[in-house]
Amino acid sequence: MTQFAEMPAGTRPLVAWPASTTAIAGVVGFPIRHSLSPLLHNAALAAMGLDWSYLAFEVPPGSLDRAVAGASALGLRGLSVTMPHKDAAARLATRRSRQVRRLGAANTLIFVAGAILAESCDGEGLLDDLREGVGFDPAGRHCGVIGAGGAGRAAVLALADAGAEEIVIVNRTVAPAWRSALLAPKVARVGRPEALGGMDLVVQATPVAMASADQGGEAAPVEAAELTDRAGSGESAGSGGSTEERSAVVAGVDPSWFGAGQLVVDLVYEPPLTPFLLEARRSGASVRNGLGMLVYQAARQIRLWTGAEPPLSVMWAAVGGDGSPTVAFGAATRPAEPATTEPIGGRGEPD
Repeated sequence: MTQFAEMPAGTRPLVAWPASTTAIAGVVGFPIRHSLSPLLHNAALAAMGLDWSYLAFEVPPGSLDRAVAGASALGLRGLSVTMPHKDAAARLATRRSRQVRRLGAANTLIFVAGAILAESCDGEGLLDDLREGVGFDPAGRHCGVIGAGGAGRAAVLALADAGAEEIVIVNRTVAPAWRSALLAPKVARVGRPEALGGMDLVVQATPVAMASADQGGEAAPVEAAELTDRAGSGESAGSGGSTEERSAVVAGVDPSWFGAGQLVVDLVYEPPLTPFLLEARRSGASVRNGLGMLVYQAARQIRLWTGAEPPLSVMWAAVGGDGSPTVAFGAATRPAEPATTEPIGGRGEPD
């Protein structure tokens, strides 16, 4: 603890802080200029009284190895990793968690005594938001996942580990869907779009809605799919693309099929209500966007780096929400509007 860490949040003299003792963490991605992560993390770290600062670093594709080597050499404490670097982050680590080894991707790097530890907080962040923000436990439930990119894989693995009875994966191309299903072969299978009509939970894990609205930011709090990698995820990235991309239908799934008693989650959080969520809500389903997932995965990163508990209420306030449920899952009443109804900072970006 330094004299700055002992000062109440918001009272640090800017002429003296950051100091030579300040621990540095950050987020790497491309693009990264509209990232919410510095706002989110710095608010939490300041409220915790820690002499830490969190920055955003724009790292072009193919350059992560140099960025990570530099971060390690400079003594950074950790990095959040977002698109398009998550697969590379897993390869560069000297130690990998079980989740990272299974997914082949990491969204968190921890630098300790010359070692680079890789972790994935994406799937657990989704589960935290389902349980805490919505009151939905996947155990024994029938779940659907749209998309087989990074977000889809993380969702499938997390739901399977949480005890889901069945997971149906829908994707425009079959091969990536089967690769995703192999993460949980006992419960996951590839299905047709109409198979999702009877699911308890449907997770929309493609960047289509965000890409259609604004390609300047990122797609979701997880690496939903690289916007330029159409072949890998089977999802088109063009903002002026097909009729489907400009409608509420995603990968052949029509959200008007859903209704009361079903929960529909779109991992995109900007816009706060995607066309997919709007149509699902009109049909009576409960809906939630990806902002909560962003908050909860960031909280897990802070725990990994600092060993301390972050203040979730402060983190929610930093991104324009209060952490209260945006839906009353299973209620007969009309679902409430999302806590965030206007763009945050003008544009959306998930990490």
